[in-house]
Amino acid sequence: MANQLLSGKKGIIFGALDERSIAWKVALRAVEEGAEIVLSNAPVALRMGTIKELAAQCNNAPVIGADATSIPDLENLFNQATEHFGGKIDFVLHSIGMSPNVRKGFAYDGTNYDNFLKTLDISALSFHKVMQTAKKLDALNEWASVLALSYIAAQRTFPGYNDMGDAKALLESIARSFGYSYGFAKKVRVNTISQSPVPTTAGSGVAGFDGFYGYAEKMSPLGNASAADCANYCITLFSDLTRMVTMQNLFHDGGFSFTGVSEGVVERFNQ
Repeated sequence: MANQLLSGKKGIIFGALDERSIAWKVALRAVEEGAEIVLSNAPVALRMGTIKELAAQCNNAPVIGADATSIPDLENLFNQATEHFGGKIDFVLHSIGMSPNVRKGFAYDGTNYDNFLKTLDISALSFHKVMQTAKKLDALNEWASVLALSYIAAQRTFPGYNDMGDAKALLESIARSFGYSYGFAKKVRVNTISQSPVPTTAGSGVAGFDGFYGYAEKMSPLGNASAADCANYCITLFSDLTRMVTMQNLFHDGGFSFTGVSEGVVERFNQ
């Protein structure tokens, strides 16, 4: 049900690959709530995914390719987006993450360091680059909202999640540090959402994902939060209803993050 929470707002959504993507769901909800959007992803992802189908469902939103690790690409994206909107931007979603070590099967304690650096650049430093570029170009309105998607592996070790856990920890730290700077400079708020495991194309590629998902479902009092649930939460954080929330890592995981053990898990082990 739409309430026009984002009426008149304009935003950039990074990372929609296909209909399983959280960013895909966020884009649809943002438009439903009255926003105008620009969609962006890396050129290789644009070739692999179905983002043009999403753009058609979002009032023919422009699709502007950008490698989020490339400053020139980001400068071009923000310049084109502000030109398209005829003004500054009100919200940004960073839904970007990839680990070459995970894809190539390197164990964490046998990591390939060139791959590790790429993981950090793609999955965390790109968030810094997005905000540094936006700030340099003065592309965001005051009280704009910048969000990135994280996971509890930033705080806890999950076998198979590999160097992505380190990347998420860095991502959350960048949100706090840049949130401080951007808040004082432009009243821009910066947060991360620590989401339940979701069977996206990227998430399903992590070794043991089905185990993560099933365990979290049994541990969480409310169950796992879906991609659609996450999209709804993002909308509230883009809206003016949360304009005093910044520098936070916000758990959106059905209570998993604060549950020591559940009866369902105990019963499973007692069988």
